[in-house]
Amino acid sequence: MTATAPLCHHPANTVGRDFVVGDLHGCVDVLRALLHDTRFDPARDRLFSVGDLVDRGPASETTLDLLDRPWCHVVRGNHEEVMSLVARGKLSPDAWRGIGGDWGADLPPERLHAHAARVDALPLVRVIGDGPGRFNVLHAEFFGSDADLDTGSYAHDVRERLIWGRDLVQGLADPARQAGLSLTCTGHTPVRAPQRIGAQWFIDTGAFAPAGRLTLAEPRTGRTWSMTQAEARERHAGDWPLP
Repeated sequence: MTATAPLCHHPANTVGRDFVVGDLHGCVDVLRALLHDTRFDPARDRLFSVGDLVDRGPASETTLDLLDRPWCHVVRGNHEEVMSLVARGKLSPDAWRGIGGDWGADLPPERLHAHAARVDALPLVRVIGDGPGRFNVLHAEFFGSDADLDTGSYAHDVRERLIWGRDLVQGLADPARQAGLSLTCTGHTPVRAPQRIGAQWFIDTGAFAPAGRLTLAEPRTGRTWSMTQAEARERHAGDWPLP
């Protein structure tokens, strides 16, 4: 099952700020701390996620609760894709465990199906605003222009690239193939620090790893904030409520 709508448009935020968070992988306590540090206001600000809410980190099910927050807007990542495939019997639970899905592989079927239904409703792409201030959010990679992205009709190979692609970040593709594409925030491939290649801004900085960090980015200003799990624990961020 693909996402209910592959593409979702959001108007520009005229009253507050927009942030994009890298691959969370269950590290929701680090997000709590970053939202605190940026003085995130849920009445005015919005958070967009490049996907991969789950697996590898400490609190995947809690992180899925972000889907219930009206200020949080998530795209489908490859780890959500795998969870959905396992729930539908298209992939073995052992394959999921192999990429950090231990938390979910042994869930009662009804709970797993409920989680899968929620991620199946996620779009592959979110487009925010228009004109010079526009930015896009997707999980992995896209080649083409804004006009190509805006069709919302993606061939199978394009859909696979949106979720699984790594050619650009690995230097295997020409950034010129993104001519006419607005700033596009992505994750999927961990990088040491946020990195701009072509139109894409790679902001997955390996939050789940001991030395990795979760990155929060603000497209309008180009600012980033990042934190390790250890730093969040030192601040007892797990005791803080999400907005």
